[in-house]
Amino acid sequence: MSAETFWNDQQQAQQKIAEMREVKEIVEQIQLLTAQNDELQVLLELLQEEEDPSLLKECESNLKAFQQQVNEFELQQLLSGPYDRNSAILELHPGAGGTESQDWAEMLLRMYTRWAEKSGFKIEIIDYLPGDEAGLKSVTLLVKGINAYGYLRTEKGIHRLVRISPFDASGRRHTSFASVNVVPELDDDVEIEIRTEDIKVDTYRASGAGGQHINTTDSAVRITHIPTGVVVTCQSERSQIKNRDKAMKVLKARLYEQKLEEQEKKLNEIKGEQTEIGWGNQIRSYVFHPYSLVKDHRTAVENGNVQAVMDGSIHGFMEAFLKKQVESKR
Repeated sequence: MSAETFWNDQQQAQQKIAEMREVKEIVEQIQLLTAQNDELQVLLELLQEEEDPSLLKECESNLKAFQQQVNEFELQQLLSGPYDRNSAILELHPGAGGTESQDWAEMLLRMYTRWAEKSGFKIEIIDYLPGDEAGLKSVTLLVKGINAYGYLRTEKGIHRLVRISPFDASGRRHTSFASVNVVPELDDDVEIEIRTEDIKVDTYRASGAGGQHINTTDSAVRITHIPTGVVVTCQSERSQIKNRDKAMKVLKARLYEQKLEEQEKKLNEIKGEQTEIGWGNQIRSYVFHPYSLVKDHRTAVENGNVQAVMDGSIHGFMEAFLKKQVESKR
C-alpha cells in the first residue's frame, strides 16, 4: 500500500467517524426531546384529573422550555451544508458614498460583533482599514465557533441604510450601501492548489484597529493571487509569519468560494438563468427615517425595532432564510 493510499484511507475513516458522531448526537437529542414530551403528557393528564394552580404553572414553564428546545433542534437541522459547522470569515466593504457608506459599514461591524457575542462566538479582526473621516473602508473578521458559517452565510449580499445623515449639516435623508461577504474557514484537508509562482507577497507597516500595537515593523502582509486578482491582507499578529499564515487561510477560502461561484454560474447558463449583480440588489433594508423598519427582501420578514437589530438581534432573519432555503429544495 502506497503512502498516498494509506493517507486517503485514514482521511475517509476519520470522516466516517465524524459522521457517526454527528448522527449519534442527533439521536441522543431526539431521545431527550421524546422523554421530555412524555413527561409533559403525564403532567397534562394530571391536570385533567385535578385543577392544581401550582401544577399548571409547572406545566406552562416546562412547555415553554420544551418548545424552545424543539425550535433550537429544528434550526440545527437546517444547518446541513457541507461547511455549515465551520467557523466563518466575514468581510465588510462600503459602497459608493464616501463617509456615509463607510460609517454604515462600521455600524454593520458593530451589529455582527454584538450578534456573535450573544450567540457565543468569538471574533478575531484579521484586517481593518479605517475610513477617511469616520467608519471603515474594509474589515475582515474570523468568527470562531460551531455553525458560525451556517448562520452567517445567510447575511451575504448588499445591505441598504436609509437615515438622516449625521454628516449632513442640512439634515437631509441619505441612502447608503455596504456589502457583506462570507466564506467558511476551511480545514487543512480541503484541497485548493495555490502555487508559489502564482502569488505575490508584500509586507508593510500595520495600522488601524488590530494593528496599533505592531505599527513599528513591517509585519502586515498582503498576498495577491495573480491568476484571479484576489487580494487578501492580514495585520492582526505581531509576527509577519503568523500574518502570512492567516492571509493564506483567507486566500484559500476566497479561492474556494470563487470555484463554487464559477460552478454555479455554469449551471445557471445551462438553465438559461441570468443573474444581475449590482448595488441595487439589496437583500435587506434598514430604514431609520421617515419610519423605523428593518425588512429582509428575500423572506419578507420585518422588525420594527431597528435599535434591537443594530444591537445584534438578527437571528430571526437568519432562521427565516434557512427555512426558505430548505423549502425551496423540496
